Amino acid sequence: MHPGQDLDPLPDGDAAPAAEPGAPAGEEVDDDAAAFADEAPAGGATTDEQPLEPAAVDRSVVDDASLDADGSATDDAPADDGVPPEDGAPADLPAPVTDDDVAPGAAVAEPAPATRSGWAVLGSALAFRSSRAQVLAGLLCAVLGFALVVQVRQNDEASLADLSQADLVRILDETTTRGDALATEVNGLRRERDQLVSGSDKRQAALDALRRSAETQGILAGRLPAQGPGVVVRLSEPSGQITPATMLNMLEELRNSGAEAIDLNGSRVTASSAFAGIPGAVTLDDERLTPPYVWTVIGDPDTIATALQIPGGALAAVRSNGGEGDVQRRDKVEVTSVRVLNAPKYATPVPASDG
Repeated sequence: MHPGQDLDPLPDGDAAPAAEPGAPAGEEVDDDAAAFADEAPAGGATTDEQPLEPAAVDRSVVDDASLDADGSATDDAPADDGVPPEDGAPADLPAPVTDDDVAPGAAVAEPAPATRSGWAVLGSALAFRSSRAQVLAGLLCAVLGFALVVQVRQNDEASLADLSQADLVRILDETTTRGDALATEVNGLRRERDQLVSGSDKRQAALDALRRSAETQGILAGRLPAQGPGVVVRLSEPSGQITPATMLNMLEELRNSGAEAIDLNGSRVTASSAFAGIPGAVTLDDERLTPPYVWTVIGDPDTIATALQIPGGALAAVRSNGGEGDVQRRDKVEVTSVRVLNAPKYATPVPASDG
C-alpha cells in the first residue's frame, strides 16, 4: 500500500477472515515485500528475533576441488559482514547457508586452481609417462619391423626360385661369360708380370755383364787400379849395364806368364808402353827410370816366379848383363797407378749383327 492512496471499504459479506495468532497479517504480499525478503542478510536473523534453523547444505553442489592438498576444506562462504554469531556457536565456523541465499539454477563458483612455477611445469612436461597405449604402440612397431626384415629375406631367397628356366639359363650364361673374361684378364696380367720380371732380370744381367766387362777392360787397359795375388821383382845394376832390351824382355816374360796388371817404379805398364834409352839410362814412355827397378805384378805367383827363373829366362839375361834380381811371391799386391788412354783416331767398333 502506498501512502496517500484511498482505501475502499469492503462489503459486509466479503470481510476477510480473522488471522490466527502469530500468523502474518494477510496472505497477499506485494512485489516490494518479496524483493525485500530476497535481500535479507545471510546471517539468517529475522525481525521477530526468532533464529532460523540452519538449513542443511546440499553436498552435491560443493565441488571436491574446494579441499586443500592437506585435506582441509576451503571456506567459499561470503566474507563476514560484521554480524556476530549466535551464542553457543563456534566462532570459527562459517555462517549457515540457507536456501534463500542460493539462487535457483545457479552453479557454485569453483575455487581458482593453485598456480605452479615455470620449472614445475617444464619438469612435468619433460617427464616420461609410459602408458599402456605407448607400450602397445612400441610392441606393434617392433613386430612390424621384424615382419619387414623377414619379408625382405624371403623375397631375396625366392627371387631366383621364381624365375623361369630360360631366365636361369641366361643368367648362367652371363655369369660364365663374365668369369671367362675375368680369367682371360688375369692370365694377361700374369704374362705381363712375367715379362716385366724376365725383362728386369735380363736387363739386370746385361748390366752386371757390362759392368764386369768394363772393370776387366779397365784393369787390362790400365784405367783402373787393381789388387790381388802376385809377385814383386826387384832388379839392380851395380855396373849400369841393364839395357832397354833387357827391360823389354822382362815385360814380355811377365805377359807370357799371365800377368794382368803391371807397375814399374810407379808407372802403369800397358799394351802401348815402350822402352827406350841407353844402358844405365832407360826410359818408359819417355820417362827416365832410376835403379833399383821394382816390378809389381798381379797374377799367379807360382807361374810368374817359375817363368822368370827358368834357365835362359829374363832373370838369367839380367845377370848376364851385370845386374842382379830376385822374385818375391805375395798373396796380395796392389797396383794403384793408372793410365789415361787416348781415344782412337781411326778405329771404331764393329756393329753387332742381328743374328
